[in-house]
Formats: sequence, C-alpha cells, structure tokens
Amino acid sequence: MVGIAITTAALVILISAFNGIEKMVEQLYSEYDSNLTIRAVKGKTFDESTINLKAIEQQAAVQYVSKAIEEIVVIKHEQKWVNARMIGIEPAFLKMANMDRHMVDGYATLEENNQPMALIGAVLLDKLNGYIPQSVGYETVDVYFPRRNARVGNFSNPFNNQIIKIAGRVNFNKEVNQEAFIIPIELARAMLDYESDISAVFVNIKPGSNAEDVKSELQQLVGSKFIVKTHLEKNALIYQTSKSERFIVICILIFVFIMAAFNLVASLTMLFIEKKDNLKTMQSYGANEQFIFRIFFYEGLLIAGKGVLIGLILGYGICALQLFGHVIEMPNSGGEPFPVNLTWSDAFLVVFLVSLLSIMASFLPVKYLVRKHRDNL
Repeated sequence: MVGIAITTAALVILISAFNGIEKMVEQLYSEYDSNLTIRAVKGKTFDESTINLKAIEQQAAVQYVSKAIEEIVVIKHEQKWVNARMIGIEPAFLKMANMDRHMVDGYATLEENNQPMALIGAVLLDKLNGYIPQSVGYETVDVYFPRRNARVGNFSNPFNNQIIKIAGRVNFNKEVNQEAFIIPIELARAMLDYESDISAVFVNIKPGSNAEDVKSELQQLVGSKFIVKTHLEKNALIYQTSKSERFIVICILIFVFIMAAFNLVASLTMLFIEKKDNLKTMQSYGANEQFIFRIFFYEGLLIAGKGVLIGLILGYGICALQLFGHVIEMPNSGGEPFPVNLTWSDAFLVVFLVSLLSIMASFLPVKYLVRKHRDNL
C-alpha cells in the first residue's frame, strides 16, 4: 500500500509540474510571438503592397496587426560587441506582447520626444555591460547594420552605423533575452533603406477565437505566395520536446507503479496461503470458486484503493501547498515559484491509470491462485 501511495503521489506531482512548466513556456513564447505570423514562401522580404493588410485587420477575430522588419545586426557599447536580431515593429506590437508586464528596467516605449527608442533583451544588455540609469532614463548603443546592395571590397565598408537610445530592458524567454533588439519600424526602414519591403506581418487574435480557424481564413486571404503559422507551429520543437518528456516520465512512473504493485501481489498470495484452511471450511458450507475469488479480489481492491486514495491526497496536497504557498523556487529566477498547474483532465488520467493497474494487480494473481489451488479447495 505504501509503494502504491508514494507512486500515485509522484505521478500527480510530476504531471502537475510538467503542466506548470509547459504553461510557463507557452506563456513566455506565446506573448512575445504573435498568435499568427505571415511570411513569404520565398525570399527574406516582400513588398507590403502584395498583401491586403486592410482585409486582414477587418477580420472579425483579429485584434492587433503589426508589420515587421527583421535583420541581424552588430551592437557596440564601449568596448563590447555582440550580435543581435533587430526587429522593427509598429506600436501595436507592444500591446500584442504585453510588453509592460515583461519590463526589467526602463519602460515600454518606441518613441520619446519625437525620437525613436529601442527595447533590448535583458541578457543582451548585460553582455554589453550596459544599464539604464534612473537619472537619464536610457542607455545609448551603436548599431552596425548591412548596407543594402553594398559590394565588399578592400576599401569599402559593407556596414552603416546608427546611434540608438534604449528605453527599456525586457525579459521573455532565453532566445528573446539573448537576441532581441526592438526598434520602431520607421527607423528600421531608414536604416536598411527599405521603401515598402517588410519581413513579416504579426497578427494577434481576440480572446476565445480559434487560431487554426483564423489561420485558414488568413491563408485563403493572402494566397499561396505566403505562409501563415501559429505560434505553436513556430516553436513546434519546444512544445513537442515538452510533451515527449512528459510522456516518458508518465511511462516510467507507470512502470514503477507496476513494480510497487508486486507488493500487493505478494500480500494477496500470503493471505491466500494463510487462509487455505478457512477456505476449505467455507467450501464445505457451500462457497464456490467464484465466491472465494471475489473475497480476495475485493481485498486486493481495498488495499490498492487505500494506497491510491492516500497517494492522491498526498500528491494534490503537496501541489496545492506549492501553488498557494510557493514553497519551492525556480533556480536563478529571482524568487519565482516553481510552476504547478492542476487540471481535471490530468486528475481523471491519473485516477484511471492507477485504478486500472490496481484492478489488474488484484485480478490476475487472485485468478491464478484460485485456479492453481482449485483441487485443494
């Protein structure tokens, strides 16, 4: 019973923990990555006139739309140099990404006093040994970006540079924190000499809308020259890895549960051997094989049921303690509690699995014992 209880509790705790991690990862990636992203099938950029942006904005399920220009740049601050992924976006993107919720320093803005401002990933600014002083309110960096149609030669410089002020430092996920350099799309166009070219269109849908349905509608709207992806498809590897790890852990714990169930098998076997004389007496009073089978089968269910019940109470008790008491913190997170997420579907899954295995652990050995000792009863 103890082994069944501990394994059941471990199953509940680990599934809830994986759900919490999966939810946390989804929030970190889904908030920065728009619900839907439209890109050209061929080429790095496309002319924005080749796509009907007004028709996209007028879709009933669409909440925000932002054009985007992306480029790899080099950022210099004092004696530090780093590569970054520059993205020029429209102000609507700040609402799409809930940028205010993810600010570490500074404030979420792309313009101040009619001057363009930038936002930068938290780790990226740390690599530059930069910071945003309270007195000034911004940091200044030098951005080197490729010249359009430039030729590489002995006496030519393929890069231009621009001094840009950073208004804030953001914290989303590892990729964004290490690479992102966010600027207004007008500044990106001027720097890269883009007249009407853009790299992508970011679309956020209204709460309650189905992303797959909206994706199909937009795909028909933009045509075969463009591809529409959901944020899950953009980060498919991350989500598939998380689900695979969860599945493997469940399989391992089920195997451990089966091993723990051998204690139940041993208990039923010893009980059967101990009560053999009593069984003969019961048989003499008319007890048949089916009646004797039910006695030991129900005994096994009672033992397993007590273990499962104790395990469920223990597991969900620990999860509730973490959920409301924040007992365990994530490492290097600044005090963030380890995420736990409880769902009814997983509760039913755990109860179904442990109940099924408990029934099998009670049914099979008792059936075997009754048949083996049939002639002696």
